[in-house]
Amino acid sequence: MADQTNHNQAGEVAPSTVDKQAPSVAEEHAPSTDSPEATDIPTANAPDPKAANPEDNPNAAKPAAVPPKREKPAAAAKAAGGEKPAATGEKPAAAAAATGEKPAAAAKAAKKEKAPAVEDKPFVEFIEQDYLPALQKAIAQQGVQDLQVSFAKQKVPITGFESSEECWQIIGSWTEIGQRQFNLYFPEEDIQGKKGFSCNEGKKPSTLESFLIDERRITLDLLVFGLVQRLDGQKWLGIN
Repeated sequence: MADQTNHNQAGEVAPSTVDKQAPSVAEEHAPSTDSPEATDIPTANAPDPKAANPEDNPNAAKPAAVPPKREKPAAAAKAAGGEKPAATGEKPAAAAAATGEKPAAAAKAAKKEKAPAVEDKPFVEFIEQDYLPALQKAIAQQGVQDLQVSFAKQKVPITGFESSEECWQIIGSWTEIGQRQFNLYFPEEDIQGKKGFSCNEGKKPSTLESFLIDERRITLDLLVFGLVQRLDGQKWLGIN
C-alpha cells in the first residue's frame, strides 16, 4: 500500500488535504468568542422550536399574549347601566348658580316679563275697560241693536232689598221689543266673589238670582258667556 504522506523537495512532510479542511470546517460552525451567537447545528437536548408541537415541547415558540381591550368610560357606563352618561360640557344647576350664569329660559323670562291677566286688574278697571266692551259686542252679535249698558254703584232695585247697602251693578236695557232690563250685581266688588242677577220687562224685578256660583275661577270669557246664556234662557236674544 502506497504511503499517502506527501513529501516536498526538502524532505518535510506536507499536511494532507483532510488536515487542511478540518480547521476551516470547525471554524465555520464554531461560535464566535466575541459574542454569543446561535448556530444552525441542532443539539441533542433541544428540538427545533419552530418544528415542535407547543403542546409537547415546552421550548416551542408561543404566540404573544394579547392584552385585554380597554373600554372607554362612556362606553363602559352605557354597557353597565344602559344609560348615557351626562355630557361633560354641561354645567350642573348648582355650578351655574355659583358662577352667576342663568339658564336660557330664565334669561328670556327676565328680559320679557309675562303680562298680567286682565282678570287680575282692579275690579272697576276690569269692568270698564274689558268686560263692558266685550259684553256689548257679544249681545250685539245676537241681534240686539239698541243695547244701553251702564256701570254704577247703587242699591239693589228689588223688593225686600231697599235697606241694603249699595253695590256695584251692570245695568243693561233695550226697547227693540218692549222694555227689557237686566242687572248684574257684584256685592263684594270682586269678579271671583258672590254675584247676583235679576231681569224685568217694564216692571220692578222681584227675584235675585245667584250667578255663576259653581265656577272655580271666573274669566272674562266666562263672565260674558254666562250672561249671554242667561239672557238667551230668558228668550230675549235672537229670534226669541
